[in-house]
Amino acid sequence: MGDTTTVDEPTTRDITGERADLLAMLAKHRHFLRFTTRDLTDEQAGRRTTSSELCLGGLIKHVAAVERNWVDFILDGPSAMGDFTAMTEADWTRRADEFRLLPGETLAGVLAAYAEVAHRTDELVATLPELDAAQPLPKAPWFEPGARWSARRVLLHIIAETAQHAGHADIIRESLDGAKSMG
Repeated sequence: MGDTTTVDEPTTRDITGERADLLAMLAKHRHFLRFTTRDLTDEQAGRRTTSSELCLGGLIKHVAAVERNWVDFILDGPSAMGDFTAMTEADWTRRADEFRLLPGETLAGVLAAYAEVAHRTDELVATLPELDAAQPLPKAPWFEPGARWSARRVLLHIIAETAQHAGHADIIRESLDGAKSMG
């Protein structure tokens, strides 16, 4: 079982304004996502409880991977994410494995990896010279061709993705054993 009560604090620096707001909102949704895994075994974290392929351990892995990829995008542009239109069947299989707790993976391990990703993101938010700096989006069927996203928009996307998956996780957890994040 992993520690799901740690607060995501970026650094000891004084962060104020928009950056503080972004970090606070991201920390809130990360907390709710991690909170859904409290007191679970690895077997429970890997169990599917709905008709989807999602499990709690897999959701944590997925959110960590998405956040890592988007931070790489902020730093290195679209090459950090690759061309989604050129993905092979093997690439799609690897992507699908992101949503499952695979043999040998543990809940504690995926939570620790997520904490590392979160720390890196928080450090970037605290130190990035400009939130308006924009990069062209990678090629993907779900992106508008030629669109550019600022670091700010990417961070808002990470927050939205985390919040959405925290909601999915709450449903999975309630289906697993009746526990809820709220209410």
